Amino acid sequence: MPRRSRQTGQLMLLAVFMIGAGLGLRPLSNVDEERFLGVALEMLDSGEWLIPHRAGEIYADKPPLFIWAVALLVRLGIPAGMALFLPALLAGTVATGLLCDLGSRLWNRRVGTLTGLLFLATYQTYSIQRAGQIDGLLLLWIALGLYGMCRHLLLGPAWGWFYLACMAMGFGVISKGVGFLPALLLMPWAYAVRQGWSGVTPIHASGRAWMTGPLLMLAAMATWLVPLLVSVVLDDNAQGRAYLSNILLKQTAQRYTDAWHHREPIWYFFVQVIPQYWLPLVLLLPWAIGGWRRQLAKRDGRYLVLLTWVLMVLLFFSFSSGKRKLYIYPALPALVLVMAPLLPWLIRRWFAQRPRLGKWAGAMAVFWFAAWFARGFIEPLVEGGSERQALMKEVASLSQGSELVLTHWREGHWLYARQPLVHFGMEAPGQTEKAVQWLRANPGSHALISASELARCFKPQAAQPLSDPERYLLKADADNGKCHGDDDETQVYRFTWNKPLD
Repeated sequence: MPRRSRQTGQLMLLAVFMIGAGLGLRPLSNVDEERFLGVALEMLDSGEWLIPHRAGEIYADKPPLFIWAVALLVRLGIPAGMALFLPALLAGTVATGLLCDLGSRLWNRRVGTLTGLLFLATYQTYSIQRAGQIDGLLLLWIALGLYGMCRHLLLGPAWGWFYLACMAMGFGVISKGVGFLPALLLMPWAYAVRQGWSGVTPIHASGRAWMTGPLLMLAAMATWLVPLLVSVVLDDNAQGRAYLSNILLKQTAQRYTDAWHHREPIWYFFVQVIPQYWLPLVLLLPWAIGGWRRQLAKRDGRYLVLLTWVLMVLLFFSFSSGKRKLYIYPALPALVLVMAPLLPWLIRRWFAQRPRLGKWAGAMAVFWFAAWFARGFIEPLVEGGSERQALMKEVASLSQGSELVLTHWREGHWLYARQPLVHFGMEAPGQTEKAVQWLRANPGSHALISASELARCFKPQAAQPLSDPERYLLKADADNGKCHGDDDETQVYRFTWNKPLD
């Protein structure tokens, strides 16, 4: 086996151990994980693969590729608690291998190894690739796009890699809309070529050769969009049309320009995210900036293209009105690519005359990786089981499995439900009043009511307290008669799991 392939394989194996430590032991730890697993399981239950649903209501916040991946893994017999995390494990492993190989090709094998290690050592990699969220899978498409574009623009021409990058970006878009980001590499590359910088490849080709890439990107997106459009047109369904409008407009352009939550100032990523989530890279920045300036002064196009792209990604998300910590993660692979070549110089500068300090630094690096690995097994012991899972088991026992009305609910209340559910839309107004009306008409049902709403519409002494102090279980006899719904027709959703999640 060639040394480069052996080195890449070893780093990918390290990624499996680091990201996969404790896989399947940790319970779902946040509403995002409960949401995506629930939507995937409901997809399997209902057989509706084009339009995702959440407790019978259309879920239009994200495209479905990640949800498809989880659902298919469950269909193949993998336990749901593992299937949710496998896409990110695969993506993190492949991305580590791609970065190692690309670092070796752009510079040398030593730099390739350092690139892979820096990527795995960064806290944001560990936190995202071990979570059951879309951004873990998005990394696969970003890494493939970055790798293919660099093979073509910096080491090419290599049209096959360019076309693969474009297809990866298409799948990235139907995983999460920002999958197109690697295409921005074309702008600094075009500048570097025009200015005659080294390390970039001038590519003289027909417009047809270039346009094939965007067409392949659209073809990848069409694997979901075309069947969806055909289904909506043929069924002439109002919900389907609303879903299309939501996913194509509200969740993209409107969310970028006028987000309705996660609103943060323009400096949010630079002040509150990077200092923590890009550790230990940020500790190297004071010296790395000087090294980059020297390489740019030498007109090295590799640094110009990759650094400019990192800055473009950071600014792209900074100008959005809505921001979350994980949004800037796509910039990380390119950042480690331009930081790794400086490490040998930094190591010589810091430790050549201080060998004992070098041994301490090496020991700290080993401890850093070992600590992340151990954390994968410690977390499940510390976190214990899911509180919402325990709550819904308790509710099913107390209500004897009767119909349950959900109000102001979270995804875990639906995911772990063991009885028939009724709700009025997750974001619907007046949910408590609607629950009161439902109980009056269906006295055999129970309702799960939040503590903040209890005294307004119900008699507190008639409520059944639960292990969750924020929730109470009630029947119609707890109605205090003070709440009345409006006369508008209420949208009611009914849902029952074919097989409740254990």
